[in-house]
Amino acid sequence: MFTKNTIFRCLLICTMAVPAICFAGDPNSTEKDGELAGLTSLVLKLQQQMLDMQQMHKQEIDSLKAEVAELRKSQPSPEQQAEDEAAALRQLAESLVNEEEPSKAPEETVFKSGQLSLQKLNSEISVSGDFIAHYGRRDDRRRRGDAFMRGLELNFQSYLDPFSKMKAVTHISEEGIDVEEAYFTRFSVLENANLDIGKFRQQFGVVNRWYEDALDQVQYPLALRSILGDEGLSQTGVSLDWALPMWGNTCQGLTLQATGTNNEHLFPGDTRGNPNLLFHYKNYRDLSRDTYLEFGLSGLLGWNDEWNVMPSGATALQTTHQTLGTRVYGADMSVLWEPADRALYRNVEWRSEIYVLDRDIMAPDDSGRDNLNAWGAYSYVQSKVARNLDVGVRVDYYKPDSKSYANITGASLAPLAYTSSSPHRWQICPYFTWWQSEFVKYRWEYDYAWGRGMENPEHILWFQAIFAAGPHKHERY
Repeated sequence: MFTKNTIFRCLLICTMAVPAICFAGDPNSTEKDGELAGLTSLVLKLQQQMLDMQQMHKQEIDSLKAEVAELRKSQPSPEQQAEDEAAALRQLAESLVNEEEPSKAPEETVFKSGQLSLQKLNSEISVSGDFIAHYGRRDDRRRRGDAFMRGLELNFQSYLDPFSKMKAVTHISEEGIDVEEAYFTRFSVLENANLDIGKFRQQFGVVNRWYEDALDQVQYPLALRSILGDEGLSQTGVSLDWALPMWGNTCQGLTLQATGTNNEHLFPGDTRGNPNLLFHYKNYRDLSRDTYLEFGLSGLLGWNDEWNVMPSGATALQTTHQTLGTRVYGADMSVLWEPADRALYRNVEWRSEIYVLDRDIMAPDDSGRDNLNAWGAYSYVQSKVARNLDVGVRVDYYKPDSKSYANITGASLAPLAYTSSSPHRWQICPYFTWWQSEFVKYRWEYDYAWGRGMENPEHILWFQAIFAAGPHKHERY
């Protein structure tokens, strides 16, 4: 079969040769005419072959185009290909799950020592230190400054089994060793509910649950210390944390606790061992991608049954017994703005709480049954202005009750009541915290407190250094 180039060369040669033959003037014209006729016949044959080849090539090209079109029509889309691949993976996974593992023959069983794996049974241990230094002035105090280790905390945590976890926190200070928390959690004891058993910081509001070295300021708020005690509520008993069903886009939680009366500030006269009952309701919702709101309600109920009174004409206190109730109510609110794309560098946090005390008492002056009412609140705003720098200010207010018998020796009601009319106290605490790293942070804080009918005005400058080691650094819960 001739190629296109061969045919074109032949035609070109023939085209050039025919005129030469026709006009050469050769005397043997008859012989030349025969040769010319042969060449003409050859050219015609070549032309026909060329046309046949073109027709054949055209048919082949049309056939190939049709096949390509059919292939394009039958090829699945990218979405269909992804679905087919996912279906194939699911089928493969199901076949692997359903495949029975071949049993080992007895001779293939190999026993190994587990001595090197025993370290997995060790609990997680963290250590944190809290160094405090302060310098200040108050008219009724001569000493102005001091520096001390407020405490060294040893934190132990471990999963006991797939159903429970334990936690223990020991606080070591110059005053001695105190077990701050020691409890274990039983997960899913009820649907969406966990049970804590042991000694724990109680969920009254927000900051009462935090340790001192995890606070955003140096000390607990003034109202918390005055109503719940310097160390807050930390008692022994049981706690049920229940995640309530969703309410629209809102998450809800309810905590119910029953504990013994270990708090000497609120329950110094409990001799019957009546339990304290506490509840805390929490409501959480996202206001936007970068902002959330959380508020809560708290309530505490307990009893005192032993009272010291000074009868008229007596020179010493006498003990009387009557069971009377003590109630504390609280409300809290927290708002956090933290842009998702700059969470490490910017945020603004606003937190407020209010505490209200309603306590039935036997008056120390032997005038009979009476009632104490005190309340207080705090509010602070804190902002992260750089990745390792927080700046904030907290404002405290506390108003105790006013009772003429509040300062009877041996039965003083301070700081829940004072003899002055309309006693109250304000405190403002600007501060900033610099994080050297996630293991070390420093805080500088200035507190100014003033008021009427209570302590004298006070100025105090604090320096705090907190250091931690282990997996649970500066833990609040």
